[in-house]
Amino acid sequence: MIAKSKQDELLTWEDVEKMKYSWNVARESIRLAPPGQGAFREALTDFKYAGFTIPKGWKIFWNVNTTHNNPKYFPDPEKFDPSRFEGAGPVPYAFVPFGGGPRMCPGKEYARLEILVFMHNFVKNFRLKTLIPNEKIIYRSTPVPEKGLPVHLYPHGKK
Repeated sequence: MIAKSKQDELLTWEDVEKMKYSWNVARESIRLAPPGQGAFREALTDFKYAGFTIPKGWKIFWNVNTTHNNPKYFPDPEKFDPSRFEGAGPVPYAFVPFGGGPRMCPGKEYARLEILVFMHNFVKNFRLKTLIPNEKIIYRSTPVPEKGLPVHLYPHGKK
């Protein structure tokens, strides 16, 4: 475990590259609560979808949650399961918090690095305790804790 081996040292690039399970946890978290909600696109031609005709020129909003919660790609989609990302992971365009193809966010790898360094330092230096243990999750455009998930952060070794 990197957290235990790096007591007073900074992470190296090699350390970050070894944090595969941590990245799977982060990706599963992002799948369940994506930072971006979706994207607008313009219909280039008339087409039919679910029995409806979408005319050329209409603006269409695609919501990331519809893809990330599709049981065809993510069985039991409401379950937190980082193992979904082991091996080859989801099929292309099923997990798209950073977009896909030519429009993929150029900051994806920077975000990965930032998330993993934050997770390492947070776990190494703090423990947390929820102030509302069974807080309900409500659904707006994404699932959010009803009261904002207030927590107390305690440095390790202190109560």
